Amino acid sequence: MYQQMIFVNLPVNDLDASKKFFTELGYTINPQFSDEKAASVVISDTIFAMLLTKPFYATFTKKEIADATTTSEVLVCLSAESRAQVDELVGKAIAAGGTETGPTQDHGFMYGRAFDDLDGHTWEVMWMDPAAVQG
Repeated sequence: MYQQMIFVNLPVNDLDASKKFFTELGYTINPQFSDEKAASVVISDTIFAMLLTKPFYATFTKKEIADATTTSEVLVCLSAESRAQVDELVGKAIAAGGTETGPTQDHGFMYGRAFDDLDGHTWEVMWMDPAAVQG
């Protein structure tokens, strides 16, 4: 049975310090999806925090990056079971008054689109070929 997953993307000032903080809380870093720009914190089988350097985070939005010490903001990414489910969910969001943000991302093994909800919060919807994850 398919389980929907969530990836919370967070801009960070110091990636190494942030990785250390989360590992000290008992979480692990998945090296398969981590590099000098990002770290994948495994919170559960279906919940992950993606720690992104601010310059890398900036490549996913045209908006100013919020200062989390004074403003709260995140990019929420939901997994989808198929490319069609990505398109279906984004279509429903647009029909309900949301706004599509950015171009469709099609990397073959990974496909995604994004929308802003009525309050401007960005939601990404992404499908990834399960074979690519098992690499």
